[in-house]
Amino acid sequence: MSMIYTADFVYINSQFQKNQAIYVLDGVIKEIGPRKQLIEKYKGIAVVDWKDKAILPGTVNAHNHSFQSLLRGIAVDRPFLEWRDQALYRYTPLLDEEAIYTGALFAFGEMLKYGVTTVSDFFYVHNGGIATDEAVIQAAKDIGIRLVFARTMYDWEGAPSSYQESVAEAVDRTRQLAIKYQGDSMVSIHPAPHSPHAASPEMIKAGHRLAKELNTPFHIHVAEETFEVDETLERYGLRPVHYLDSLGVVDDSMIAIHLVWLDDSEIKLLGQRKTALAYCPSSNMFLSDGVTRIPDLLEAGVRISLGSDGACSNNRISIFEEMRMCSLLQKVTRLDGTCINAKQVYNMGTKAGAEMLQLSTGEMKAGMKADFVTLDINDLSLSPKTELFANVVYSLQPNAITDVLVDGKIIVKDRSIKTISEQHIVNRVDSLMEKWKTI
Repeated sequence: MSMIYTADFVYINSQFQKNQAIYVLDGVIKEIGPRKQLIEKYKGIAVVDWKDKAILPGTVNAHNHSFQSLLRGIAVDRPFLEWRDQALYRYTPLLDEEAIYTGALFAFGEMLKYGVTTVSDFFYVHNGGIATDEAVIQAAKDIGIRLVFARTMYDWEGAPSSYQESVAEAVDRTRQLAIKYQGDSMVSIHPAPHSPHAASPEMIKAGHRLAKELNTPFHIHVAEETFEVDETLERYGLRPVHYLDSLGVVDDSMIAIHLVWLDDSEIKLLGQRKTALAYCPSSNMFLSDGVTRIPDLLEAGVRISLGSDGACSNNRISIFEEMRMCSLLQKVTRLDGTCINAKQVYNMGTKAGAEMLQLSTGEMKAGMKADFVTLDINDLSLSPKTELFANVVYSLQPNAITDVLVDGKIIVKDRSIKTISEQHIVNRVDSLMEKWKTI
């Protein structure tokens, strides 16, 4: 299937350019060039002319827990461990395949409407197998979002039993999914040992080995809360990053989540090893975790992407929102309005996230997947148009997002999801909440 898309503005080479067109063939951007020239070159190809709109890359949500969308609004304004027990642990026994599928459909649908075309879903409610994993993957396929399934490897006995697996079980099940979806352009499987707190040294090393075998990154929560730092110091006599380094896993395959509580030596080491960070500023604020030292990590050479985290610890799931939050939080924490800029945070939410997830998306250029969004440039949040890029990062409201393409397919058109009825999603969530209301 081939198509030419045009708009008033197209974001190319780090700037909005006028009178450009995009030629898409079989879900891939084949060429971008002047509108008149491209239409003449590819005569006979259907043209979609988006007047009064801008085209830009879809955003990449580098860290999410889709099932947590079902728990949004539960246990708000609580300390971290109380939030965890009252929201996650309390409702975990109710999370069967149907609930997991509903939660994923809900989360992915909302993300798509907010311009997310790729999501890394860090999923750990396995219920002793892979059926719930498959439910998340099926939801992604049904609604049309590009999915990195970060299959969590979790063996801490203090967690709900449905999270826990032996090292052998976690490796075998993750490998089984990776083999099944090998070559699937819309689904990637990555190992994800949960954290130094919830994954044993053996589990963490097994996750790292499996990532090497599969030639993928591995994902792990690191130093989100001060209690995690205290715990690794007490157990191993090392801070979290140095502890992980003692296991031999700190390298360019590691995507660390959060990295809030680091000292200078940990930041230096992460930079030297070319590791990556999935930064979730809104979640860190919502749970009062602290502030990750983003300018210092960037200076050290750490690759940084943006994630929303779960929708019960944010409670929004928009990466455009995280761009704004990342920038503002760093500026006010450091009392320096120049410590980070709009281009940097935009890159984190698009190109950088795609690169660290090893995906050909996040940019508008030939060879990349046709994952992009359109914005209504007459939306009040994007005026004045003379400052369009700055407004995308700092003032964009979700209602300005009109269309979303993933893999060359229109998933959202005129602000409405086309693959699955939004009312159907809401009805599924409402029905589930009705079942849960006595809990």
